[in-house]
Amino acid sequence: MKITKFGQCCLLIEVGGKRILTDPGKYTVAQNLVSDIDLILITHEHTDHLHVESIFKILENNPDAKIVTNNSVAKILEKSGIDCEVIEGRSTGEVCSVSLVAYDGKHEEIFGDFGIVQNTGYLIAGKLFYPGDSFIKPEEKVEVLALPVAGTWCRSVDAIAYALEVKPNKAFPVHDWFLNDDGITLFYGLFSKHLGVNNIGFIPLKNGETGEF
Repeated sequence: MKITKFGQCCLLIEVGGKRILTDPGKYTVAQNLVSDIDLILITHEHTDHLHVESIFKILENNPDAKIVTNNSVAKILEKSGIDCEVIEGRSTGEVCSVSLVAYDGKHEEIFGDFGIVQNTGYLIAGKLFYPGDSFIKPEEKVEVLALPVAGTWCRSVDAIAYALEVKPNKAFPVHDWFLNDDGITLFYGLFSKHLGVNNIGFIPLKNGETGEF
């Protein structure tokens, strides 16, 4: 599995000859230029994960790409005339020959009920778990975890505890677009230290970088 991090939570995942794009939000533009995309996964409706204008551009470049998401996002896409398939709850499915297991829940709390929306994480190809903006724990053994590390809802102590609970073989950071270079050095060092001593390999994947998993 090869993973390229465009930024925030927008990833290009290459596995089994398929190319999967996650959460094309408004804070990244690299996704608007990619081709040969088979599948687009969207975890929730916040604009750093869903940017409809970007979806139109991606589909212009990849007219055969399939979109998988939850019901909340589907309603938004359908208003714009964009077709999608809903896989949510604890449903399983296979789209473009890629196995998906949904883990449905709510966005983690920011403050009170502000920003609380449906959030669906996905176990992708039986290997990578991408939770979106949630600390939901999958039942399956996870080889690779896309780990949220910072944000209005995400404390380091909670993110580290979540990784220790999931116990992946490896983890890499997502949800970190607002960290400057010093912040990245600090946060990545913190996670590398505390996950490493617990036998979880932390891969400090930065924006624009590609990792082999």
